[in-house]
Amino acid sequence: MCINLIKNNLLLLLVTVLACNGKKPKEKEVVVKSKKPNIIWLMAEDISTDLACYGLPNVKTPNLDGMARKGVRFDNAFVTNPICSPSRSAMMLGAHQVKTNTHHHRSNRNIPLNETLTPFTYWLHKAGYTNILGNHSVKNKGRKIDVNFKHNPIGEWDGKTQFGLFDKYDTFEKEDEPFFAQIQLVVTHRGDWWDKVREESKTPIDPNTVQMPPYMADHPAVRMDWAKYLDQIEYMDNEVGLIFKELEVKGMADNTIVIFISDNGRCNIKGKGYLHDPGLRIPFLVYYPKRFKGGEVRKDVVSATDITATILDFAGVDIPKYMTGKPIFDKDFKRDYVYAARDLWDEIDEESRAIVSKRWKYIRNDKPEVPFDANQAYLEFYRPAVHIMRALNKQGKLNKEQAFFFNSEKPIEELYNLQTDPFELVNLANNPQYKSILTKFREEIKVFDKEMKPINKVYEPTSVEQTVKLVEWIKEEHPKVHEQMKNGMEIGFKKWTKKYKALRNK
Repeated sequence: MCINLIKNNLLLLLVTVLACNGKKPKEKEVVVKSKKPNIIWLMAEDISTDLACYGLPNVKTPNLDGMARKGVRFDNAFVTNPICSPSRSAMMLGAHQVKTNTHHHRSNRNIPLNETLTPFTYWLHKAGYTNILGNHSVKNKGRKIDVNFKHNPIGEWDGKTQFGLFDKYDTFEKEDEPFFAQIQLVVTHRGDWWDKVREESKTPIDPNTVQMPPYMADHPAVRMDWAKYLDQIEYMDNEVGLIFKELEVKGMADNTIVIFISDNGRCNIKGKGYLHDPGLRIPFLVYYPKRFKGGEVRKDVVSATDITATILDFAGVDIPKYMTGKPIFDKDFKRDYVYAARDLWDEIDEESRAIVSKRWKYIRNDKPEVPFDANQAYLEFYRPAVHIMRALNKQGKLNKEQAFFFNSEKPIEELYNLQTDPFELVNLANNPQYKSILTKFREEIKVFDKEMKPINKVYEPTSVEQTVKLVEWIKEEHPKVHEQMKNGMEIGFKKWTKKYKALRNK
């Protein structure tokens, strides 16, 4: 028996030696490479935690609910800016947008990053990952990047002459493994397709049944706007299902991490563009069947930059020193606050800062003279609730909480207890009982201000003059259409931009 065992071992050794000759080492190399997990980062646009798995009624999100049930749900995840491009810039770098001077919306698009900074996809590529942008099965192929530094969608990166962020578009295949795919789910972003999505839905949301936040007016047009928003979420959830189906068909589901977030909060009152909860708090789900048993709910305070660091950690990449994010699943992970900022958004020059914890939110408005409702041109096309509530406010028909958004100035300071006041209706900043807490947050935010001081002062924002003039043109030349906007109708931004351009080019 021992002789036979020795013969068998010698035979096994001979086979192993032969296998290491010729082309076999490459095959072995591929096997080792594929052991790293694939990573898919699903980034829905402009939604807050408005999913069934977060307790929102009237909306059906079975695929995202499945992710939460089989993975990890985070309840206190926040972006560092409530506007798309600064928020995305922070996530692409894993570092706070103010520190990297990418904090002004649609700015510095022709300016290379400081040489100390590198997009996280560079490190993934260096670690053997194929970086994929978009997916063939989602609306508009999900290719949006939208960051505030010089870049190209596809190509190599050296930060000096080459500025590519991804390796390929739209499809993940076995030969791409291990791969990282960033897929944008654009349907939830305000767009001219919202009515069509609702019309084609087999189960459109009934506006009479929706439950809206108390700071929004109970008006038929506002209810319909909210219902259409939820219709988009249900459409988006179906797209998530298509991604999971593709993973299963291609035999990749067991070795793929799927992360779901939003790039910023919902595009509505106190949401996108503002430092209040619906602007900063985002859904965050992690599905990784090899590691997490499922159904876990974590209350950790998480910054969006932490998600970037976590992706590198999943890939076995050391976190670069310039990153302000930390790997969330590290045993020593702990974050007390997320530091958030609101700066330039189109023609509205703004400067506000906030820190948020599990319990408290402190906001400092350095330009209180700029109101929340600043009549931003682009938003005139995409916020029916603002038009309706603006008119109701003039008529004195809003309560104090609803009228807050339409005050002529912002408070210099805002302080909210998120546990007792999740809708941030009661500003405690002027309440003497909370003087010690206010003082503490004033000092805490100064520390962040210093820590996140911009790396340089380059400032080249993209002009939005055409959009501003478009609104004025509609008011003057098409008063009936403008009246429709005031009554809560979305007239079509792209449609009217096209008409305006055609007129100017005559």
